[in-house]
Amino acid sequence: MTESGAGVEGPDWRRLHPRSLLAGAAVLCGIAGGAALPAFLSLSSGSRPAWQAAAWVLAGAFLLIGGGTAADWVRLRRTRYRIGPELVELHTGLVVVKRRSLARERIRSVDLTANPLQRVLGLVKVGIGTGEHAGSESTLELDLVARAEGEQLRHTLLARLKGPEDPVHDGVLATVDPRWIRYAPVSFVTPLLATAAAGTVMQVSDWFGAQDEVIHWIGDRFEDVSLTWMIVDLALIAVVAGLFGALGLWVEMWFRYRLEREPGGTLRVRRGLFTARSISLEERRLRGAELVEPLGVRLFRGARVDAVATGLAQNDDDKHADLKNLAPPVPRAHADRIVAQVLREAEPPTGAPLTGHPRAARRRRIGWALWGGLGPAALLAGLGLWLTPVLLYVAGATALLTPLWVALALDAYRNLGHGVSGAYLVTRSGTVRRSTVALQRAGVIGWTVKRSWFQRRAGVLTLSATTAAGEGAYAVYDADESEGLLFAAHAVPDLLAPFLEPVPPPETPKARPTER
Repeated sequence: MTESGAGVEGPDWRRLHPRSLLAGAAVLCGIAGGAALPAFLSLSSGSRPAWQAAAWVLAGAFLLIGGGTAADWVRLRRTRYRIGPELVELHTGLVVVKRRSLARERIRSVDLTANPLQRVLGLVKVGIGTGEHAGSESTLELDLVARAEGEQLRHTLLARLKGPEDPVHDGVLATVDPRWIRYAPVSFVTPLLATAAAGTVMQVSDWFGAQDEVIHWIGDRFEDVSLTWMIVDLALIAVVAGLFGALGLWVEMWFRYRLEREPGGTLRVRRGLFTARSISLEERRLRGAELVEPLGVRLFRGARVDAVATGLAQNDDDKHADLKNLAPPVPRAHADRIVAQVLREAEPPTGAPLTGHPRAARRRRIGWALWGGLGPAALLAGLGLWLTPVLLYVAGATALLTPLWVALALDAYRNLGHGVSGAYLVTRSGTVRRSTVALQRAGVIGWTVKRSWFQRRAGVLTLSATTAAGEGAYAVYDADESEGLLFAAHAVPDLLAPFLEPVPPPETPKARPTER
């Protein structure tokens, strides 16, 4: 076995970098320090003297740090990997020994990640993936190696993907513009961070047994203020905290953002202030692009660019879901340009004119809005007459939201559209989160046609284009029956045609003989 400074190629086994022990020990020190103060206060508040409580806390901290570091040392000694001509192999484990390997011809991505501590120590985590939806079985993680070694591994493992250079399309596609930060406060992250900030204050105060004092202190500050205004003021304070949190999160995620196409067709996204990320996406896996416009961002004419590619996260709950983000929220025109550059198109498919949907689709959405607003209000009113008048006030407040639901329903109808732009079919839908997807027509492997009883009465249907990339299927909601089927047949010829009844041509009227 060779030390970590040896060459990347060759049959020799390699170990992780020894400085990973320092990274692990530093994390354990932080955990021990965070738990030491609450533990000391809890022990000293009883009958134990302060020196005894401190001794117990220090003993526990040393046990945690020492035991964790020893376990990390065993992991370091029992972990080894090598880059062979055909396989990448990783062996790890003491009691349960794991031996895993990936064929080099199947490797599609090599991603580098480093948090602030790892960057100080000159280390990176290397994720080697095959681009398949097989969980951890399709990925090998080297935690941790030297930064230079990680870069060398990336170039070595992706070297076979490189093809001839294309000066027209290769190079930097987008870099960060500080003005894009204006979209951070209007994202959905702001209210989430505001709620998290309020919950954190209450949780931390509960840890120290001071939650009642915090509540009384807040009550004293608003002693001369009505309950309504107190709730409004507290909500504004939480929103301000959420705004600062959203700005900080944007800087952390997108600082030094850079999207580039490397020779041979590999898209690379580099970003991050404290935690640096380097994400590679093989262009052959790309099946299209998606413009995502959350309501707040859309009001400021912005959009985010995501990749529609095989082997990426299929839902937002996946811990690797951000691997598909090609660009942060940017001005819509700039987002279209990024899409055109990524897809190597002269004009962005996401900016193509789309076919609108029939009025029946609008009626359906307005009906949903009325049922969603007035239905619960009527139910609460009935329960209020039967149980308590308090529910009558709740019913009135619920009914007052009905115009908002109707407005969102009308906006959802206006956003419906579909069309064909060159080699791509385009579909758009959504209101709170509007999405415009440009999907390669060659990447569509099937169509799903859905018609509920209500849709049949309205003369509309829902078409779903099935693909092996992205979310797996992209829908065209409530399209006109005949127009939607013709669209599907034209977008992907011969895929839906065998299931369609041919329309007979109109009969040509017979010419009458002219009288002489």
